[in-house]
Amino acid sequence: MRVGFIGLGNVGGKLAGSILRNGFELKVLDLNPLLVESFVAKGATRGDSPKELAEACDVVITCLPSPAACAAVVEGENGILEGIGPGRIWAEMSTTDAKETKRLADLVIAKGAEAIECPVSGGCHRAATGNISIFAGCTRATFEKALPFLTVLGRRVLHTGEIGSASILKVVTNYLATANLVSVAEALVTCKAAGMDLGIAYEAIRISSGTSFVHETEGQVILNGSRDISFTMDLVAKDIGLFQKIAEDNDVPLELSPLLNRIFADGIERYGPRELSPNIIKRLEDATSLSVLAPGFPAEMVDDEPEESGYEVVPNRGAATSGQREAASG
Repeated sequence: MRVGFIGLGNVGGKLAGSILRNGFELKVLDLNPLLVESFVAKGATRGDSPKELAEACDVVITCLPSPAACAAVVEGENGILEGIGPGRIWAEMSTTDAKETKRLADLVIAKGAEAIECPVSGGCHRAATGNISIFAGCTRATFEKALPFLTVLGRRVLHTGEIGSASILKVVTNYLATANLVSVAEALVTCKAAGMDLGIAYEAIRISSGTSFVHETEGQVILNGSRDISFTMDLVAKDIGLFQKIAEDNDVPLELSPLLNRIFADGIERYGPRELSPNIIKRLEDATSLSVLAPGFPAEMVDDEPEESGYEVVPNRGAATSGQREAASG
């Protein structure tokens, strides 16, 4: 299978690496020529344009920072629409707006090709090892056709339904992660102010009902001081803004979401849009004159699980545990 990949940033570069590492013929494209050259040095081919990738590849993947960037790549001059046709698949892996994804997918399908939205969740460190989770929105027939490369990109692959469903669920999960991040920041600053040993506080939260994926990952790089999870405040603001819009479009009177949006708007005003997202804790560090740091924590997260073949996660609406569900589908 020939794969084209457009967008080699923090997440896209790691996902494209999984494609290349697993023996697929890979053609890459990015606005940053240095990123392209790094892949060419590893055996990928340099692409000339989105149109050329769509003509030459069985599947062309986009992983871009915004809905506007995706639209430009798909329907702009020399875009994917000018090259794609029957027998080809467009796979959109960005976190984006569900309505916009569906609009672009309809244009691709009108060309006789197939479309799938497949955003990822689980952190950049898992994207690097192919152990990340993938939500896939598309027809069942397209899903089954795409599964061979989706299970290389990720370990757990969930078919969420029609196009648009995966984008909504991805935005929901990013909203929940943001709420976790802000609450972890508040908890750690409060522990510091109360004179707690932060290493012990981290462990207490980790082994308790208060733990979360965000605490166990971002909590560590916060305490290290690097605050580096390869994600920035402007991207958080985009994601939680999309979640707020979904709620407003469906007349849900949220209370926490508007507050989170204001918190990150303030963080961007103080520290800049490209500030690392865990540094939202700096708002409280500045307000209290406290430094929330502890020895023994890593500067970045590394996936210590070996790369494994991916599989489809089949929802089980019974009383089985999550472990049982995954075992049944593995």
